[in-house]
Amino acid sequence: MSQMSRKENYGEIEIGKYELFFKKSYKVINTINDFLIGIWFLIGSILFFYESLKNIGVWLFVLGSVQLLIRPTIKLVHDFHLRRYLKEGYRNK
Repeated sequence: MSQMSRKENYGEIEIGKYELFFKKSYKVINTINDFLIGIWFLIGSILFFYESLKNIGVWLFVLGSVQLLIRPTIKLVHDFHLRRYLKEGYRNK
């Protein structure tokens, strides 16, 4: 049984004669990362209202910025994984 037939691990969208599919685990990882970025920046912004907590706010902004750099990394890993998956699928035909 090839991996191409395991559709429960993938989401699919049909657009005319084309079919777009993505690995669901990458979508979940990307969504969690985006959610955490929002949390860090929101909490960091609130902490800036209090002089004694500004230092923690700065660190939350740094953490959020690092996670913004992780976003394209997740996308690249997904694209490379998908490319390898596609190549293996075409070899099996």
